[in-house]
Amino acid sequence: MTNKDFCLSSYIAFRYIWRADMEFADGLHHKLIQLIPDEERIPVASANDIDREIQKQFDSLYELFPNIGILLSGGMDSAILASYLHEGSHAYTFTANGTAVFDADQERAAQYCRKFGLKHHLVDISFDDYKAITPIVMKTKCAPVHSIEPQIYKAAQMAIADGVDLIIVGESSDLIFGGMDKLLAKDWRFDEFVKRYTFLEPELVLKNPVSQLALFEQYRQGEYIDFMRFMDEVFSVESSSSYLNAFGTANLPYYDPYARLIMRDELDLNRVRNGEPKYLIRNLYAMKYPENQIPDKIPMPRPVDFIFSDWEGPKRPEFRQDIPMQNLTGNQKWQLWCAEQFLQTYC
Repeated sequence: MTNKDFCLSSYIAFRYIWRADMEFADGLHHKLIQLIPDEERIPVASANDIDREIQKQFDSLYELFPNIGILLSGGMDSAILASYLHEGSHAYTFTANGTAVFDADQERAAQYCRKFGLKHHLVDISFDDYKAITPIVMKTKCAPVHSIEPQIYKAAQMAIADGVDLIIVGESSDLIFGGMDKLLAKDWRFDEFVKRYTFLEPELVLKNPVSQLALFEQYRQGEYIDFMRFMDEVFSVESSSSYLNAFGTANLPYYDPYARLIMRDELDLNRVRNGEPKYLIRNLYAMKYPENQIPDKIPMPRPVDFIFSDWEGPKRPEFRQDIPMQNLTGNQKWQLWCAEQFLQTYC
């Protein structure tokens, strides 16, 4: 079914089109990732369990892929995975000239590479990269994309040039092991969770917004919402689909070892809410890097605040002309810019 207004509102609200039967235009069949069923995942209950099961996965991977690389940030998840790579493997960390947004990532990633003898590559991201690569990843997705997708695509192209035949990512760890501490911070009332999770309100920026409440309503529990199931079934698809599309467009296989795991015991929300998010992963990081303090969570940085600081906003007729651009974050501006680029090409 084609419904440009619905698809545009869904992308603005959630950064992806949550209904598989909706398309921007005829022939544009957007893709959503199929998650690994819980019954096919490996239960783990301790840092030692996670260490053992990830090592098994790497042993199997190296039988198929002799040259494995990694997307390496400054956070715990990819740092842990770097420890299983063979010496001399390639590691890719994002940077952006003219901004300090990646400085913490670069410093920590460089330390990890020195410890395990990895070849460290910096992937510089600029507005020229966004302008060149965004149309490529949008064409494959048949929809506007997440701001990490051009970055991932560029890193994948560099990895292919280096002879890498599989890239490791640690994208699923936050969701599986209780890393989304701000979303896990309390039992959310329905209305406040809708406001908290909506990335950008369609009514604020679109002339013909379509309500997206139907997605939230599937998880309503009276005045509250089943936010845990929402994150498992909605956030995970939005996030993982970005990796699927970017690597798929580059034609480079990728693998997330965390995605094959599941916590054997119920997540201890009290620990998460009292300053110990991802407590099992924190313990494993301490095992791998006893010389380090456990780092604070760093989402994959994107230089969008810097790049879109002076952007005046979209001009196409689908968008309101009274958008308060000065109040939007760089990521919200990216969504508007990307949506306009997509509409210019396909609608």
